[in-house]
Amino acid sequence: MARSIRRRDLLQAAAVATLLSGCTPGPGPKPTPSADSTATPTESFVFATPAAPIGLDPAIVTDIDSLRVTRQVLEGLVATDPETGAPAPALATQWLQSADQLSYTFALRQNVRFHDGTPFTAAAVKANFDRWFSFSPAFRAGHATLPFTAVFKAHSDAPTLSVFKSCEAIGDYQVRIDLTQPLTGFLQALTAPGFGISSPAALAAGAADVEDQASAGTRISRYALHPVGTGPFRFKEWTQDRILLEASPDYWGTRGQISQLSFVAFDQAQSRLQALLEGRIDGYDAVTIDNIETLVRKGLQVVRRDPFSVVYLGMNQAVPILQNEKVRQAISMAVNKDAIIRPLFLEDTKPASQFVPPKLSGFNQAGGFPSYDPEKAKRYLAEAGYKGEELKFCYPLNVTRLYLPSPEKVYAELSAQLTRVGLNIRPVPIDWSDGYLQKVTAAGDHAFHLLGRYGTYSDPDDFLSSLFGAKNGEFGFFDAQLFSKIERARGLPDGADRTQAYQSINSQLGSTAPAVPIAFPISAVAVSSRVESYPTSPVLAETFNRVALKAAPASS
Repeated sequence: MARSIRRRDLLQAAAVATLLSGCTPGPGPKPTPSADSTATPTESFVFATPAAPIGLDPAIVTDIDSLRVTRQVLEGLVATDPETGAPAPALATQWLQSADQLSYTFALRQNVRFHDGTPFTAAAVKANFDRWFSFSPAFRAGHATLPFTAVFKAHSDAPTLSVFKSCEAIGDYQVRIDLTQPLTGFLQALTAPGFGISSPAALAAGAADVEDQASAGTRISRYALHPVGTGPFRFKEWTQDRILLEASPDYWGTRGQISQLSFVAFDQAQSRLQALLEGRIDGYDAVTIDNIETLVRKGLQVVRRDPFSVVYLGMNQAVPILQNEKVRQAISMAVNKDAIIRPLFLEDTKPASQFVPPKLSGFNQAGGFPSYDPEKAKRYLAEAGYKGEELKFCYPLNVTRLYLPSPEKVYAELSAQLTRVGLNIRPVPIDWSDGYLQKVTAAGDHAFHLLGRYGTYSDPDDFLSSLFGAKNGEFGFFDAQLFSKIERARGLPDGADRTQAYQSINSQLGSTAPAVPIAFPISAVAVSSRVESYPTSPVLAETFNRVALKAAPASS
């Protein structure tokens, strides 16, 4: 893709380079794509999602459907290059890393305004980082894992434990972020939607840290009902059945063809398919294996993504019998992954023997989890003294996840496999919209749950540290050695030592089995015939200003 740099950006980059001539440049960002600011979007576009968003404050939420919307409205300092996956300019046009790897200085894009008309400046960036760093213990207690916590580990009430030290404004259009220790995936982490920059005025007006609004079985703030950023689309309204966005008239980048963008939720795969066939929507996510034949027969496009997620069987060691390593290993050996994948997942979905997807460094070709062996699983359960205790198994209803296309069917097969080796399974179905995600990631008495992780940036730390880097309510285990190994690996420079460290972590997870990886799912989007191209991304960095629509046929 041809790229060019605006003269203003060149001058900004030169100014930073001069100011910080003693610093070591970070990974070289690509120039920003040129934008046709004179083009006026004129098209409406309706996109169906498998679930309604939980909330629209990306600093708080982690569900895919919420982040799909916030990616259109908010931008971070850096974005994901659609060609290479490397960090690329967004609200920062250039950055430099200090020689000790503890400071990053960013030159910010000028003449950008938030959708509420307030200016984007270094002070706005600092206000967002200060907010995330200052989340109180009481606030954090209401969230399984906040994006900031997953990356930086601690907050201002425990500064010695935090990887983040400070964010300082250096003039109006430069910021410096200081760390307490090297973090190799720092720039990659900043591409995640959780680090989208909100208007400080809107955060204050919406009382962003006061969660007094009900949504999908949880509580959110007024700001999470009306986000304000600098992205290609600005928020218009959120009604019961849809979210409406409109193209930002002052967007600094490529505005695209879409003037009004609607997200509507259909919790059943068949209803999404039918809506597309009837022309009520222009595309939908979470194509299931049941849809493929009809889509192909009708000549509709199915655009696949590279696998960048893992679906897993979660185990909660707050349940006493699951504290026994032999029991967890038996459960791992009881799972026939091929029998789950073949009938229920899209073609080319592969069995997972670890939690790091194949394209990331640290992927361990040898895996680490034991292979399917139900007879050995029965012996292990007997040796561990399992006496038929009832084990609650939570699974979601009325939803399709990109990593879990048919939850009820996956549960049915998986619970049958566990029952066959002698486990006493009690089904606990929970509607997704009734707070399923919050319930299975919080402390409780459930033994098993179905869930997955979709990567938001290209680094193994996004999977391993987020899931297993510290004690959490989801798995209820404490392994100081594992936590220490993950902490060490995330600070190692890219290279053989870091790769080997993550491979060793994957191997250790296989032997201790705090959860069981099942598959690296393929996900796909279906679009109507009016779509020329849809910008799929392994990390779901899919903004609709990059959707290309076919020209309307000339009238006769």
